[in-house]
Amino acid sequence: MELGGLHHMTAVTTNAAENVAFYTDVLGLRLVKKTVNQDDVSAYHLFYGDEVGNPGTEITFFDWPHLRVAPNHPGAGEVSTTELRIPDRAALDWWTARFQDLGVDNSGIEEGKDRTYLDFTDPEGQRLRLSADEGEGAQGGVPWEESPVPREMGIRGLGAVDLTVRELEPTAWVLNEVLGFRKVGERTNGESQRVTFEVGAGGPGTTVRVVEKPDAPWTHLGRGGVHHIAFRTPDDEEHAAWRERIRRSGLGVTPQIDRYYFRSIYFREPGGVLFEIATDGPGFATDEDAAHLGERLSLPPFLEERREEIEAGLDPITVEGGTARS
Repeated sequence: MELGGLHHMTAVTTNAAENVAFYTDVLGLRLVKKTVNQDDVSAYHLFYGDEVGNPGTEITFFDWPHLRVAPNHPGAGEVSTTELRIPDRAALDWWTARFQDLGVDNSGIEEGKDRTYLDFTDPEGQRLRLSADEGEGAQGGVPWEESPVPREMGIRGLGAVDLTVRELEPTAWVLNEVLGFRKVGERTNGESQRVTFEVGAGGPGTTVRVVEKPDAPWTHLGRGGVHHIAFRTPDDEEHAAWRERIRRSGLGVTPQIDRYYFRSIYFREPGGVLFEIATDGPGFATDEDAAHLGERLSLPPFLEERREEIEAGLDPITVEGGTARS
């Protein structure tokens, strides 16, 4: 039993229309599902990904407008950077020029130990990174053919996440002993230690970096922050086995939850980061034609009878050819 790598990242937005515009028009991702937070149906849950939202390519957002006055406070216990995969250095150069033309805040191209990358933020301060995967790692997604970004430059999914914690060892124990990640790198910069873990095939799509900052304040989730990170498992049988393994490790874990597009379990690791394990299927074409994903509000069957009530509580967002309209 082995995790397949990263499944999706879920973050917080406070402006759904602006969020859709940035992630589709600027980053060129496809809005593959426009639904609601099943635990808070007053909020959109927006899913972006490759041409069909394959697992490992998904960035998702809860729309919580009440947090507009509460920006995220970075610190310990959070996903501090989400890394997105692009093909190579030439693509990074292309994105640098695009960000300059569109006024996207970025730090310029940097040469890392393993990857060349470009850090940037979305309009709400979400900390993101483009990284050249050079064809390595788990299989990436296929960028949407109708994206405003040329396919050869397109984002191919999640590459890695950085977790910031006060104490390295408890989080490392969960990754290594409970979830089956292996340590592949380590470096120290002053009092800060950074350890890299991989699972499965290794490389982009499977990587978690843990950054230890003993004096960091605790994070406070708000606008532009990450709610949780999810890892992949192929089917319900292994999903149930993971739940039992986590329970036996002494960590509190939820029951298996049917999210209709996949099944989920959630648990918080000792450093404070909320983890999810999600199944690869059934997928986003379960209730929509693949050619028209994300064009209407999708509701799982158990919420369908409340459609009129739910739609009345949401500000409309229309997507035309990948472009958001509010």
